[in-house]
Amino acid sequence: MTTSPPVIAVFTRTTGYRHDSIPAAVAAFEELGAANGLTVLHTEDPVVLTRALENGGCAVAVFASTSGDVLDDDARRALERQVRGGGGFLALHSAAGTEPGWPFYAELLGGVRFDGHPELQPATVTVEDHAHPATAHLPARWTWTDEWYDFTANPRPGVRVLASVDELGYHGGRMGADHPLVWCHTLDAGRCLVTALGHTGDAYQDPAFRAHLLGALSWAGRLR
Repeated sequence: MTTSPPVIAVFTRTTGYRHDSIPAAVAAFEELGAANGLTVLHTEDPVVLTRALENGGCAVAVFASTSGDVLDDDARRALERQVRGGGGFLALHSAAGTEPGWPFYAELLGGVRFDGHPELQPATVTVEDHAHPATAHLPARWTWTDEWYDFTANPRPGVRVLASVDELGYHGGRMGADHPLVWCHTLDAGRCLVTALGHTGDAYQDPAFRAHLLGALSWAGRLR
């Protein structure tokens, strides 16, 4: 009997700010999927997302730079069932500020939400966990250019922090000496990973960042 490849549902609907990098993000996921035996379904339609989540084959729901209220009630119920039942969820960049009025979405994010950022600029990412596939390949101190997101609270210790940013190395940080950027946690049977990185289109051509995304998918979807 032939087993169908795992499905990665990439959702990019925006009702607020829309990142110019979204097409590059979609292309990166499609190329990663093709190279790793994954079926990638890209949509901005909550009805299509609901169908993908309910058919039993979706390994990870990726919210890629979504913004604002993007789901209808059916999609909210389907996403909650998918994650609580053992599926994966990946929040990429501005997905950390999506669905502001839905309490369960805050649970997916580890209990925090996006709370602004300074201008795009280089900084140093401190990799705290080299045992995780999303960060195993990165150096202990990684220079990267991005929007350095602040959050409404520090998600630690309720999550497993994978990487943080050194606020001494850039202007405008508001979280202090402990500023997580990438973390993961479990929610009932599901796995959730949040990465604040990914503002620029160029990021999605970078091999290290692509490996970061692939590792995130692999962990969230139990693909390895």
